[in-house]
Amino acid sequence: MIFNKLNKKQNKLNKKSKLKFLEGTFSDNDYLAPAYINLNNPKYIEMDNNYFSTLLIINYYREQTELLLKTIIDTNIDVNISIFYEKQNTYKTIRDLTYHIGNVGVDLKENNANRQDIDIAAFTYNDAKYIRKELQINNEDLYFLYIYINTYSQSVKELENILNKLEGILESKGMKTRRAYFRQEQAFRASLPLMENNKILKEVSKRNVLTSGLVATYPFLSSAIFDEDGIFIGTNIYNNSLIFVDRYNTNKYKNANMCIFGTSGAGKSFYTKLLILRYRLLGIEQYIIDPEREYQNLCKNLNGTLLKIGPGSDTYINVFDIRKESIEDDEQGYLANKISKLIGFFNLIFGKINEEEKAILEEKLIELYKSKNITFDDKTLYKESNDKINIKPVFKDSYDMPILEDFYNILEKDEKTRLFKIKLIPFIKGSLKFFNNYTNVELNNKLIVADVYELGEENLKYGMYLFTDLFWDKIKKDRKIKKAIYLDEIWRLIGVTSNKDVASFIYKIFKTIRKYGGSSVAITQDISDIFSLDNGNYGKSILNNSSIKTFFSLEEENIKILEQYTNLSEKEKIEIKSLKRGECLMFVGDEHILNKIESADFEREIIENKS
Repeated sequence: MIFNKLNKKQNKLNKKSKLKFLEGTFSDNDYLAPAYINLNNPKYIEMDNNYFSTLLIINYYREQTELLLKTIIDTNIDVNISIFYEKQNTYKTIRDLTYHIGNVGVDLKENNANRQDIDIAAFTYNDAKYIRKELQINNEDLYFLYIYINTYSQSVKELENILNKLEGILESKGMKTRRAYFRQEQAFRASLPLMENNKILKEVSKRNVLTSGLVATYPFLSSAIFDEDGIFIGTNIYNNSLIFVDRYNTNKYKNANMCIFGTSGAGKSFYTKLLILRYRLLGIEQYIIDPEREYQNLCKNLNGTLLKIGPGSDTYINVFDIRKESIEDDEQGYLANKISKLIGFFNLIFGKINEEEKAILEEKLIELYKSKNITFDDKTLYKESNDKINIKPVFKDSYDMPILEDFYNILEKDEKTRLFKIKLIPFIKGSLKFFNNYTNVELNNKLIVADVYELGEENLKYGMYLFTDLFWDKIKKDRKIKKAIYLDEIWRLIGVTSNKDVASFIYKIFKTIRKYGGSSVAITQDISDIFSLDNGNYGKSILNNSSIKTFFSLEEENIKILEQYTNLSEKEKIEIKSLKRGECLMFVGDEHILNKIESADFEREIIENKS
């Protein structure tokens, strides 16, 4: 007995000394706790130089056609929203409703003439019958609903402005609010993740709702894109959420293709360069067709390879090159594949040619390659190795291929093709003779920019097609490697100034590039032109084969054209027209989101550096 008493006394002393020790420690709660809380003002709580106030939603429209909180969540106002649901006992609810229906029904019959509130009584009577029917027949449940919206600011004046704005927005959507005066502490605690709904708040804000009505309170409705392995694009204009997109995510997007449309100066070029810069850091192979000389400095700053073709250039690409990577290892038909591309190229030079003329051209092309000992037998594209150690045959290079002058000489021999020969004169002896050369560049860089600016307005399409063909062969080289091709001013290749053979080739790239691990990007400001060939079929096909569509500010006429080929809503059409520089509407998969392009200072310096 004495021993037990001594033990108890010792335990009390140990516990007291332990508590004394804890008085001098710094706990995790101290990290989280505010420095001070001032509850003296009934209109707000002051906490660590911030002012908090809460709105209670006390009523809303009987029938909601849209989500209750959508407008609030889509704004950039800082709010914390708490929603409490209390499920009611179905059996007790039906019993109470039946009792109420009986009483009111009798009352309506007996005192019909004398009651001043006959309309209200009839209203509640019908409501009660409807709720009972939903509970009994449609297996709905009844809930009590409580919604609290807490906001904050660093000044009382700004807090008042925010509250007024919130009240206006909520009122416009049919919701009646009340400020939590003298209840600010309880309302603030209700907005914390403590699951605490004070009784004095419940008395004011309680509303009943059926299970089907709970859908209108769904809070996770703001468009947000946050792909785990994506690159940073910008911020949601409405709520400032970050946007990360991984366009190579084949599980989420049907392809990695993009369309970037916008008027001059809207920000599409800066956005494209930002994409190139960020993907360069990830080591992704990128090939850019540059008709306006916009990417030259970026290429230099990122240590890329710049290819120029024009009167003043010393780099050449031979249009007749057959490259080993133009077909995959398990495929056959090098020459047949090349001839189909050359028909498209000569379509651009000779103008619209009929089927008979195409057949004649193909005959001459076959004769041309035969003169270089190249036939439809793929083995003829290999030659003996000069390496005495490795005697395995190697693929022929550019100097084993014909050039334009060889083709010109063949055309000259036949009276049926003399007109074609005449049209080739500028390419052989005139201003475009730089096309008549063997390829003299190595293309091993992961960033290659093809500058076709010097070709001039009339001849740009030849250079763009030449490099598109070159880059397409490189894209097909290895399916496991991620890569991208950027086609700036794509309307030149699929618009009315082009032809169906060229447009079909571009469409094929957009349709099949996914299986090669690639992404094709269409960039233009002339939307009407990309839908001008063949009733817009090629432009529409490219648009439909792009999982990501980015629309910067556009003119009214371009918006009207665009709405014919996309599912733009009326609201989105207005938004596109009023977008500021650097702002865009993005369609990413099924998501439509307004985005503000964001960049770091060092990124802007790299992109805009003109040294």
